[in-house]
Amino acid sequence: NRSQAAGKLAQQVTDSIKGLAMENAEFFIEVNLDLAKVAANGADNIVFTLRSNLGQQAQPLAKVASGGELSRISLAIQVLTTDQSAIPTLIFDEVDVGISGKTASVVGKLLRQLGDKCQVLCVTHLPQVACHGHHQFNVEKFTVDDKTETKMTALSQEERVAALARLLDGSEITDLALANAQEMLDLVK
Repeated sequence: NRSQAAGKLAQQVTDSIKGLAMENAEFFIEVNLDLAKVAANGADNIVFTLRSNLGQQAQPLAKVASGGELSRISLAIQVLTTDQSAIPTLIFDEVDVGISGKTASVVGKLLRQLGDKCQVLCVTHLPQVACHGHHQFNVEKFTVDDKTETKMTALSQEERVAALARLLDGSEITDLALANAQEMLDLVK
């Protein structure tokens, strides 16, 4: 049963990550029977492997996947298995490393979809991801008495528009960036 489920999940993850800027990647789940390690959950040793690029051999994720790839694979698995999961909160950092544009928008949509099932916290610098959040916070780091402090502030709808515009345009926010940010928020469903 595990081998059959592993093959099905591996194909679903592969299909999902292809839409997350990993077009040539293939995800595999190896189920290896190890009778010397029989335990309450069986005798199977499960290994997730990845072939990132054409012409390469699949290798364990820990050896070949970058932080951004790990985050995107994790996102795909979480979205695919959310109905079977009892995890109340998921935190994603660097899920948008090395992506932009259309792929970032897909990541944002998947995070929002996942947010309908559980609490999702995502650190991002991409407006295409940030606009999909149900809520948005601004995180600031500063120094007080030679100690680093962090402040997190919930943003109102108006503040969200300004924050997205800042991500789009940098330090100087233009009317065009504000309009673009508002349009991004308006298009999220």
